[in-house]
Amino acid sequence: MTAVWRLLIDDGPAEGAWNMALDRAVQLARQADEVPPTLRLYRWARSTVTLGRFQDAAVVDRELCAREGIDVVRRFTGGRGVLHDDELTYSIVAGIADGIPRGTSASYRMLCSALAETYRLLGVDAALTARPRGDGSSAACYLHATPADLSLGLAKLSGSAQVWTADTVLQHGSFTRSRNVEREAAVFRLSEEGAHRLAAETTTLVEALGVSPQFDRIAAAAAEGLERALGVRLEPATVTRGERTRAEGLLGETRADVLPARSSARGSR
Repeated sequence: MTAVWRLLIDDGPAEGAWNMALDRAVQLARQADEVPPTLRLYRWARSTVTLGRFQDAAVVDRELCAREGIDVVRRFTGGRGVLHDDELTYSIVAGIADGIPRGTSASYRMLCSALAETYRLLGVDAALTARPRGDGSSAACYLHATPADLSLGLAKLSGSAQVWTADTVLQHGSFTRSRNVEREAAVFRLSEEGAHRLAAETTTLVEALGVSPQFDRIAAAAAEGLERALGVRLEPATVTRGERTRAEGLLGETRADVLPARSSARGSR
């Protein structure tokens, strides 16, 4: 019998703090067995930097962000900073009981197979990065590629991050349509060399396809890709009242200027 997962597609763009709090709320609801395993697809109300759970906020030029109206928030997952702009973001929440293998490496391989299938459906021959490369010391996620990321040739296409709570994982990442390299380099205080490498060693859907796919098309491919790769069936649904209440209570934990105590959060992004 085919397992049924939940599909959440947000009605419209939301603020960064809400996006991050809701992802975490869905994970906590799944861990409590209150909701099915879930694929959520969402966008951002404005350009937003998400910092890794334990990343120092000083890596971001906050004055520049304030001038340009760029929000800065903190994820519940680990890894490096990401500038979210022209993209569709996904989150997957599922657990050991749903067939997700225990452990970061194995679960990344399984869940990223759905991402690779999504890109293939869009006409992009993406594959898991064969081995780590790039600048492991950089504050910017896209200057470092790991086996949990997707690449097109030698160019990084997509990064993901995870956090486990007991037997349930939250993994999220981006389907990036286009990138403003100069802006991203300035946000993360990259050197001229770093900015050049960001342009040379990353790619986007627009660069791969030559056109900008509509968000609805990306969302449809993401849903079909997950169904094909994991052998499940998605049913459209809405966020529960309990998840909204949880998310509201988690908003304070998304503040960029508060560095949380170390916990089990880990990820590649």
